[in-house]
Amino acid sequence: MSSPQFTLYSHAGGPNGWTVAFLLKALGLTYETKFLAFDKNEQKGEDFLKLNPNGRIPTIVDHGNGDFTLSESKAILLYLAETYDKEGKFLVSDPKERALLNQSLFFQASGQGPYFGQAAHFKMFAPEKIPYGIERYAKEVQRVIGVLELILSKQEYLVGNKLTIADLSYITWNNFGLNALLPEGVDPKKEFPAVSAWHEKLLALPYVAEALAEKAAL
Repeated sequence: MSSPQFTLYSHAGGPNGWTVAFLLKALGLTYETKFLAFDKNEQKGEDFLKLNPNGRIPTIVDHGNGDFTLSESKAILLYLAETYDKEGKFLVSDPKERALLNQSLFFQASGQGPYFGQAAHFKMFAPEKIPYGIERYAKEVQRVIGVLELILSKQEYLVGNKLTIADLSYITWNNFGLNALLPEGVDPKKEFPAVSAWHEKLLALPYVAEALAEKAAL
């Protein structure tokens, strides 16, 4: 049995590594996942810092391409799609639509991820409950989902009227946001019906469902 083409460095509970797993599975690329134990600070270990000086997951090593190593989940999605999505299934070809695809990826990286992450920290993991932090970031979660609602109330997918890596990039954080991070009393299906329907459709994709089943088993 041949060795997997990719090594994916990830974390069992963290959202961003699973986003990469979605696309690896969707493209039929073989990979081995090495889950780093954050409680043991493995992401800051000397060996991993040689791969990613930032000490964060995800990081991939493409053994089929000279052990090319890359970090940052959106950069990885772009690399995988541009290199291995020969049919352009998860990309768009029109230059303007490609700019919109990048815009959506950057909004995920600079908007959804950080705000949802801070909301999760203050609500679930902070050593003391700070009402200001909880309220501030819950409202930011609500605002970010509202931005997506404005887009998806007019079209089926984020870019190009087709499923792309932009859509895949939002799945894992939306699992937190829609289910646990909104302000108290906000019903996501009532306030964000388009986002809720889009999210459920993405969760039903076979490769997404497979990856999330693996995550739940861990």
